[in-house]
Amino acid sequence: MSKTVSKEQLKDYLGKETGVSDWFEIDQDRINQFADVTMDHQFIHIDPVAAAKTPFGTTIAHGFLTLSMLSHLASGSMLQVEGAVMGINYGCDKVRFLSPVKVNSSIRARVKLMDVTEKAGGRLLLKSEITIEIKDEKHPAMIAEWLTMVVLG
Repeated sequence: MSKTVSKEQLKDYLGKETGVSDWFEIDQDRINQFADVTMDHQFIHIDPVAAAKTPFGTTIAHGFLTLSMLSHLASGSMLQVEGAVMGINYGCDKVRFLSPVKVNSSIRARVKLMDVTEKAGGRLLLKSEITIEIKDEKHPAMIAEWLTMVVLG
């Protein structure tokens, strides 16, 4: 569950974890739908028989599917700023895919606020480090430095 803080309180959270999402299962249907939308039908994602012969032993989610889950996974784990009228995805400074997300694995987001920059027009640029963990795995699936532009009213 997200926490609402004032603009002034944001500095108190720099370098600190702001939340951890619930686990979310990545099933074959979701992987197939992502393959259809992106037209990325590489066999390691959609062909269980062929993928079983790879070092992964099964199909895996697209790295970009994992990245695209940030909005859902981090939504309840990021700080909300009092007076914000909207938050806009501003991009990423860095994204690294560290471990494959095997079919039927569950992932979650661990969020840490890294930087806050005031911008003109009543805006704040927040940089969060998002670590996507895989349930029962030692290494994370992904680490991203995600930028969010918060527009204050």
